[in-house]
Amino acid sequence: MEDFFILKLSMFNFREYQADIINKGVEIISVYKFLYLAMEVRTGKTLTSLGIASLIDSKEVLFITKKKAISSIEDDYKLLKAKFNIVVINYESLHKVKQTGWDLVVCDEAHTLGAFPKPNKRAKQVKEILLRSNPYVILLSGTPTPESYSQMYHQLYGITNSPFKRFKNFYAFSKEYVLVKQRKINGMFINDYSKGMKSILDEISRFKISYTQKSAGFKTETNEKILYVNLNRITQGLITRLKKDRVIEGDGELLLADTPAKLMTKVHQLCSGTVKFESGNAMTIDFTKAKFIHKYFKDKKIAIFYKFTQEYKALKEIYKDKITNDLEEFKTTDKCIALQIVSGREGISLKEASCLVYYNIDFSATSYWQSRDRMTTKNRTHNNIFWIFSKDGIENDIYKAVVKKKDYTLSHFKRDLLDL
Repeated sequence: MEDFFILKLSMFNFREYQADIINKGVEIISVYKFLYLAMEVRTGKTLTSLGIASLIDSKEVLFITKKKAISSIEDDYKLLKAKFNIVVINYESLHKVKQTGWDLVVCDEAHTLGAFPKPNKRAKQVKEILLRSNPYVILLSGTPTPESYSQMYHQLYGITNSPFKRFKNFYAFSKEYVLVKQRKINGMFINDYSKGMKSILDEISRFKISYTQKSAGFKTETNEKILYVNLNRITQGLITRLKKDRVIEGDGELLLADTPAKLMTKVHQLCSGTVKFESGNAMTIDFTKAKFIHKYFKDKKIAIFYKFTQEYKALKEIYKDKITNDLEEFKTTDKCIALQIVSGREGISLKEASCLVYYNIDFSATSYWQSRDRMTTKNRTHNNIFWIFSKDGIENDIYKAVVKKKDYTLSHFKRDLLDL
């Protein structure tokens, strides 16, 4: 049997599974005006959603995504040769959307709408757009609830046929769908709403189509390796001193860690050789990681994820003009690329990279699981991933948490590094 099933949509050939999802999706959205496509990364959820848009005779489509993904979505639209008009915009520019009369609104990386207990800015803006036009809605995400089932409520904020529309707000919703617990933080008790019940997913099952890489025939094997480096003595001394004294002064700058949260951040920065002072100034005090990456991966076209802006500046200092943060330049030249992990973890492909290298690690489990899949394609057999950790640094402790799909929190930090 051939690998592709031909679906006649402007002469475009969809894969067989994509054609099946399109047909099922059309059935669901025709009944409910709402569809959730929970398709894992690289399975083609963007093209699939555009295929659905064509079959429901959309005329005006608003596609909301991340800034770095705009060009690839516009390319997919051109590839499809669709007859509908499309506006592709990033979430940060939603305030510019004044037009009404959208037939369909597609929200990419929909899980980013899922803040709780209060809605975030983008969830409010999407709701406003939906209320003005009452369009069909498609939500897209490879990880609909990456950290908590409670994240689903505000993703459906403003959707006419949301199964949760009977609730006035998240707090009312939580009385039925969340095991609310109290936590003591800085001497105060606050409600913890992160224990959403699995029944939340049951409620949206009739609107949802899930599809995995395994189902699509992906056979990519991911190999991870941690490489340890020794920071210079000055950096190690600063970390030890800061953990003890909570403050370091010198050369007109102040390094202050007067709360556990600030100490955690400062230690995190220092373990990669950078620091940001109270003045707002930042500097690289140790190029060990940047030099190690440059030497270890010499002559290889690699993709690097970093956490703090100063880390990119350190890489530029070592790599000179052989590294970029522009996707198009990375794709069309022999340059390596470095991307901030949160902005680069979703909606982009790094398939041109020979391997993925992490200069630093993010506290978020979502960042871990999503970013490591950026090289995956259906035909790729191996993803080689390298983590560059400072010996005896905080990175290893963060890694132990996120691989278990747990965010690294202040509680972890206090337990791992502090006697508090």
